[in-house]
Amino acid sequence: MALLDKIFGKNKTLSELSKAELRKEEIIIGKQRDRLFKRIEDIAAAKQKIFQQGATQKSPELRKALAQQFELKGMEQVMVARELNLRSKELMTVSRVRLLQESRASGATNGRLNVTEKDMARITSWIEDDAVSQDMYLERLDQILDTGAQADKDALAQAGLTSAGNELMHLWDQMDRGHLKEDEAFEEADRAIRRKQGAMEKEI
Repeated sequence: MALLDKIFGKNKTLSELSKAELRKEEIIIGKQRDRLFKRIEDIAAAKQKIFQQGATQKSPELRKALAQQFELKGMEQVMVARELNLRSKELMTVSRVRLLQESRASGATNGRLNVTEKDMARITSWIEDDAVSQDMYLERLDQILDTGAQADKDALAQAGLTSAGNELMHLWDQMDRGHLKEDEAFEEADRAIRRKQGAMEKEI
């Protein structure tokens, strides 16, 4: 685990890192995650191109070669997706701890920051387990940090999705199912963001 090895290499536990150190890790991991996201997009585009080439070819030999290329791209996509899942979980971890530090400093939450070596071992196993989804991981991480009912949900939500973000996920799902056109979904997403911004302005 790149993140946790780096932390223990500094002879510091996750909870002993300063807000500045955590923010630095967030930026580094965020850039790594963005590069992986771009790779997955590129692989998907390549697969689409290979598929279209195969559709226009009549030669069985050429189609066989293209089918092999398609399979290799599919395997590469799975491997990159797994790495993306790891980076996403790492990013959730440092974001959660940093936000918890900031919330505790302002007296907004009473979550636990003394993450033990045993906790880190559990966190590591969940990060590396493909069967543990990002939602499952976030729930388990929050249990370790004792967030939840005592936590400032608005502050902690910054590390995940807001209601507007969740609505966007729902809109994309509706597009996948053919229930919404792209322009309609975009208008709904834009309205959701404006509602969120309006609510935040009222709170200020």
